Amino acid sequence: MREYLLTLCVTAAVTYLLTGPVRKFAIAAGAMPEIRARDVHREPTPRLGGIAMFGGLCAGLLAASQLTNVGDVFRLSDEPRALLAGAGLIWLLGVLDDKWGVDALIKLGGQMIAAGVMVWQGLTILWLPVPGVGNVALTPLQGTLLTVAVVVVTINAVNFVDGLDGLASGMVGIAAAAFFMYAYRIWYGYGIEAAAPATLFAAVLMGMCLGFLPHNMHPARIFMGDSGSMLIGLVLAAGAVSITGQVDPDVITDTTGSVKTTVQTMVPVYMPVLLPLTIIAVPIADLVLAVVRRTWRGQSPFAADRGHLHHRLLEIGHSHSRAVLIMYFWSALIAFGAVAFSVRSSSLVIVLAIVLLSAVGLAILLLPRFTPRVPHWAQRLVPPRYRARRGPAERPGEEEDGADGSASAGPEAERRPAGATALGEYDRLVRDGRPTADNRS
Repeated sequence: MREYLLTLCVTAAVTYLLTGPVRKFAIAAGAMPEIRARDVHREPTPRLGGIAMFGGLCAGLLAASQLTNVGDVFRLSDEPRALLAGAGLIWLLGVLDDKWGVDALIKLGGQMIAAGVMVWQGLTILWLPVPGVGNVALTPLQGTLLTVAVVVVTINAVNFVDGLDGLASGMVGIAAAAFFMYAYRIWYGYGIEAAAPATLFAAVLMGMCLGFLPHNMHPARIFMGDSGSMLIGLVLAAGAVSITGQVDPDVITDTTGSVKTTVQTMVPVYMPVLLPLTIIAVPIADLVLAVVRRTWRGQSPFAADRGHLHHRLLEIGHSHSRAVLIMYFWSALIAFGAVAFSVRSSSLVIVLAIVLLSAVGLAILLLPRFTPRVPHWAQRLVPPRYRARRGPAERPGEEEDGADGSASAGPEAERRPAGATALGEYDRLVRDGRPTADNRS
């Protein structure tokens, strides 16, 4: 465990220290695209944060290769080298897209090539543990197609959810933490060496996200871009493929002496695509909904829009920070709930805890629909959005019309719901012709 923690810290430190210089490089290189209609941020922000994350990945793998116990992974398996090769290709593709833009179909082809390179170097699914049947061996073609599909779906799920400051890095960091707990239990608890590469990948992925997150929290100073979102998606998928297609459930059965216990233990990864679904269920749901929505409208599945889950949270009244925290909450609930279920699926406490937390999450989700009444003595203790609105006559020193000729808050302002978002406020100011942070001289 100490060596994994050291690897995590090295990865996080290198990523954090590189992000500042990378930001300056991105500004100098002009990797600051114009604001698009679907964007939430209102000021041009540099991208290419994936450069720092890739540097952290290389540093973490290099440090791990020099350690006593974790270093055996590099000597006994080709999976770390396969990961590094695939990550290098997907990172280079992302850098090109962040700077000059790459067609969606070309990006899809590059993702498939990166996944194919990892398969060629040995990171592939060999068999599937099917309940009631046992291990089902796959042909090389079947293993290749299934591995490529898992990698491509996971990459695009992470890429689609990267729409708010700190959202993708935080959600993938949570997924990596849950995945690390599961993989470490398989490796250390059952003594299965085949789970060691997946455990290492999860530790490195946590370090990449934790090191980049301080620079990416709202308001973000730099975006990871496609070079970062596709990279962390590939690392997460590589860990899922490794522990699903390489770990033999029969070894666990030999340790536990019970096929039923083995079924319970392997529940989160019974199918290769099930692990990304449980660990990053929210991004996968966003991906599926986006494809269905765009196809129903007659658009390309890769056409950008403002219908993602995080956009909907903003529209119903959540602030930027609370929308991100809500996505964090649901990701953690599903990911850690799946891990807890694999440890003790028959525990009533775990089921009740998941149900209770789900109810809490739904209550928080619906908060903007309610306008609480706050007593006058508590006005200063609550956020401004919950304070009572006062008319112009009650505001000392404020006239009906401002000095710039624009009307002050009147009946129109009072008709605005208490849950009005910053994005809605911005659009309203633009319609009224009032100065904003973007057009103020």
